[in-house]
Formats: sequence, structure tokens, C-alpha cells
Amino acid sequence: MIVSKRIGIDCRLSGNAHAGIGRYIEELILRLPNINKEISWVLFFNNQKQANEYLQKIEPHKNNLKIVIAPIQHYTLAEQLKLPQIFAKEKLDLLHVPHFNVPIFYSGKLVVTIHDLLWHEFVGLKATTLKPYLYFLKYLAYRFIAQLAIFKASLILVPANTIKNVVHKYYPSSVNKVLVTKEGFAQEFSQNLPVKKTKPELLYVGSLYPHKNIEVVLKALSNLPNYHLNLVGARNIFQDQTKVLVSKYKVEKQVSFLGYLTDKELKNEMSQAFALVQPSFSEGFGLTGIEAMAASLPVIASDIPIFKEIYQNGAVFFNPHQSDDFVKAVKHLEQLDRPEVINRGREIAKDYSWDKMSFKTLAAYKSLLN
Repeated sequence: MIVSKRIGIDCRLSGNAHAGIGRYIEELILRLPNINKEISWVLFFNNQKQANEYLQKIEPHKNNLKIVIAPIQHYTLAEQLKLPQIFAKEKLDLLHVPHFNVPIFYSGKLVVTIHDLLWHEFVGLKATTLKPYLYFLKYLAYRFIAQLAIFKASLILVPANTIKNVVHKYYPSSVNKVLVTKEGFAQEFSQNLPVKKTKPELLYVGSLYPHKNIEVVLKALSNLPNYHLNLVGARNIFQDQTKVLVSKYKVEKQVSFLGYLTDKELKNEMSQAFALVQPSFSEGFGLTGIEAMAASLPVIASDIPIFKEIYQNGAVFFNPHQSDDFVKAVKHLEQLDRPEVINRGREIAKDYSWDKMSFKTLAAYKSLLN
């Protein structure tokens, strides 16, 4: 047993505002202080409001928990120059940075989570709204920091074997320090809500970055005149570009932007929809598809390695480069035995648990500290 060890976790990206990474961090820190009370947990938040949102979800008093406010914006020079001093002041035995943005001057023992290496594979001005010279400066900085994070880390956590293989592809020397810790889903999605009649609705949940490839679905809608597409997610810089595409393909009457929804509201949408769509060219995990499967909603996903690994035989797959193939996937799902598809998805979802991920992460910490 580890006694009086101090483990720090960078929580500045926790919460719903930071999508999948935010959910990953939040689910981890909600569990770890309860799983092991002998360890002193030091959690670094960006501001007191963010810390309070976390504290409201746990027991009011924890002797093994310390909150540190680190008002440093991610992806900034201050993150590299000031944050190491804040971390060092806490005299940590281990620091977990759950993203690639590791301060290069931090010298303590380090665990890093690499959710994906998307920007290694999708390079170009279509992936940004920045001016060209700013984009390429930012891209070079990203490559440098990511490489250094992987080099400095004693352990690299990834959400799937597909991402493990991608890390090995770009950084072969990391082969012996990568550990897969599969993610989970909120129990809200597996709780029963009143059964409602399925509508001819397609549901998309997530950001609207170009690699998410929502265009292939918009292009297909004219050949699916009875279907409506609901887009769920907080507003981001690519929403206006998506609205331009909606106009381009003349499908304004078939598309709705629902904005951010709570887990309960999203589960309600899932109970009415025909399918969740996951048309991405690249993903780190595909959490919303697992949530949909747990909520008894079939998934139509692009035929890419990460989705094939995570969704297995629980989804209908299509070529993400061909809108006609998406139409065929919808028609194919119409012909399948829906209860059988739903049951396959629910069985697959059972393999994904935030509790399992947290216990495996804690075991990894212990192995390093021992």
C-alpha cells in the first residue's frame, strides 16, 4: 500500500466546456479520491468556479484532497513558463497531465494521456480559422510539445488499441510505456426512460470541426427526404461554416441545431431518434456512440479503425468519403432487426466503464510509485 504519496492531476480542462477530454478528467477525479484515501490528491483547476463545480459533486469534506487554483490558460506561453512552478511547489511524487500540453520545464515524474494524434494526420488550413502563418507556427509548437510529452512521460495512457498503434507509428521508442485504459459512459444513458415511438431523425453529438465530416451527412440528406438531422453540441467556431453547408445542399428544413444538452436531455433525444451518426474521418475513442448504444440507440459510423475497434458488430458502417454510401447505410439499418441491433449495442457498451478505467489508472500510478 502507498502511504502519504502526493499525486497531482492537471484538471484545467475538466468539465463539459472541454468536450470529451473534459468528461474524461471529471470522471477520473470524481472517483480517485474515494478509491484510495491513503494518497494525497492535489487537483489543479483553472479557476474557483471550475473547482466548485467539481466540489459540488463529491463529499463535502475530504482529508486526502487539496485544490490548487492555477489560472493558466492552456496552449499558452504561460503554461510553459509559469505552470511548472505551481506544480513544483506542491512537491508531487507523480503528476498526471491528461492531455499532450505538458509544461516542458516540469522535471517531476509524469503520466500523460494521449487521446489521439489527430493533428499529426490532418494538416492544413481547412482545419483552422487562423491566418496561415499563425496556423503553421501553432502547428510546429504542437508537434514539439507532443513529442516532448511522449519523451518525458514515464507512462502514456491511451483510450484504445488503435490510438496505441498510432502513437507507436509516430514515436516507436514509446512502445514499452503505452497503456490502454478504455473510457466509459454516464449511467444516465443506461437508465430507463419512457419508451417513445422512434421518429425518422438522425442525431449527431459533438463539435463541428472539419475532421468530424458532418458534410457527408448533409450532402446525403437530399436523398433521405423523410429524415431530419439534429445537431447537438456547444457552439464553436465551425458552426457558421456548417450553416453555410446546410444552405449549400439546400437542406435547411431537414437540419436543426439543438445546442448543448444535459445528459438527461440527450438521453431523451436518443429515445426518439432512428440512429446516432458518427461520420468522422478520425477519432480518439467515439464516446457518444457508446452512450447511444447504452441508451438503446443504433449507431451509423464511418468505417475507420477506431470505430471498428470500439463499436465492433454493434454499428452499421459506411465509407466516410461517399454520401451515397451513407444513404445505403441508413436504408440497410431500416431493413435490420432493430431489437437485435439494439441488444448487440447494449452488450458492447457493458465493456466500457469509468469505474474500470479509474481502477486501472490508479494501478498504473502505483506501479510507477513502487
